[in-house]
Amino acid sequence: MLIRKSKPGEVPEREVTPEPIYLGRRRLFQAAALGLSGIASRLRATLPSREKPPAGALRPLPAPRDAKYKVEGREITPEAITAGFNNYYEFTTEKRRVAELAEHFDSRPWQIEVRGLVEKPLKFDVDDLLKRFPLEERVYRLRCVEAWSIVVPWTGFPMAKFIEWAKPTAQAKFVRMVSFLRPGQCPGQREQTWYPWPYFEGLRLDEATNEVAFLVIGSYGHILPNSNGSPLRLAVPWKYGYKSIKGIVRFELTDKQPPTFWNKLAPNEYDFLSNVNPAKPHPRWSQATEEEVATRRRIPTLPYNGYGEYVARLYS
Repeated sequence: MLIRKSKPGEVPEREVTPEPIYLGRRRLFQAAALGLSGIASRLRATLPSREKPPAGALRPLPAPRDAKYKVEGREITPEAITAGFNNYYEFTTEKRRVAELAEHFDSRPWQIEVRGLVEKPLKFDVDDLLKRFPLEERVYRLRCVEAWSIVVPWTGFPMAKFIEWAKPTAQAKFVRMVSFLRPGQCPGQREQTWYPWPYFEGLRLDEATNEVAFLVIGSYGHILPNSNGSPLRLAVPWKYGYKSIKGIVRFELTDKQPPTFWNKLAPNEYDFLSNVNPAKPHPRWSQATEEEVATRRRIPTLPYNGYGEYVARLYS
């Protein structure tokens, strides 16, 4: 058996977590324990055509852009790329097929609940949020743990305002978030039974109320496409992309650190905080650089993905 040795800084896509897809959960942990899992497919081979437009028309969602949150030295990634190149295992592990398989997913109507250590549990439709919170657009980096990155104009509102509205009690220290469970509409949930569906994530309360934490309901001037987490997702750009949970249906305030999806599956590879750190390599590849999807060039990865001025104090 030949084992190909990757070039320095090269992070092909399929090796990131291929074992749960092809060999099942047991062999994932065997490979992780032995340190033998490799990175096998080329990131470039998975990129969609830059001329291909996003599928389907989406309702416009105009909002003023907050100039404070901008990405110096990089262009916004064309929507044709972000709509067709995405990790969303609920549908598939193949990035280029997510949009196709998610196209007919029912993201409206959509009920969301808030429970746990709050003054009063809440239940509401996602579109109620459009009326309750003033919307703004923020241009954020998104850095995947697989070492690729994009720049996206998200539309939404600060998570801090949402937490304030939820009225957590003094005992609340963390917020747990849970995604949907619809195996009838999601081939990934139906076929990849080794994953502990539905997806779940968590933040410390001081992280959730940091000014950069953003709840997203739109992008590129319209409602979020299904492939990017419609109707509601999180954007915490100083953390690796898997922390920005998609398709949220529940928020739970708690006094204990909640388990998170990837930390439960592979705690030696994915910790609870998962802050972007170029000096801390993933057990299977370097995090010092990343591949900019639109240009396919390698660029240095920034500490906290460039948001250190806002969040570094949380971890000192």
